[in-house]
Amino acid sequence: IPGYGDSPPVETVVTAQGRRTFLDHVLQELGMQRPVLVSPSMSGRFALPFLLAQGDRLAGFVPIAPVGTKDYTAEQYRHVQTPTLILYGDRDTGLAPQALQNLQHLPEHRVAVLPGAGHACYLDKPEDFHRALLGFLRQLK
Repeated sequence: IPGYGDSPPVETVVTAQGRRTFLDHVLQELGMQRPVLVSPSMSGRFALPFLLAQGDRLAGFVPIAPVGTKDYTAEQYRHVQTPTLILYGDRDTGLAPQALQNLQHLPEHRVAVLPGAGHACYLDKPEDFHRALLGFLRQLK
């Protein structure tokens, strides 16, 4: 993600619209048609603006305790029709409860909780994570 970790800061991703545009360009460059967007943690700053503005371009959305969920209203979430799997570890007592509280307003959502997993649940319980993810992917149209 530009501006995080060891990547240089990128001025174009300072705003939510800039981050949405950046993600749009990435998907276009990759030639992706209706991808499933998996969004752990900090990537929520990119994925959520994209989901709310262009969720119809996604086949599915898998937020994993993303940041930024409180930046949007329940009404904004209610307009999104993208099938969503809200996924998190039960030991993530920081971001996961807040994300769930906000994302549960997405009308086409279901929830998967990974027992014994923390914030990076895909690292803590990879088999359980992949089982939940593959189950979600199989039921998408």
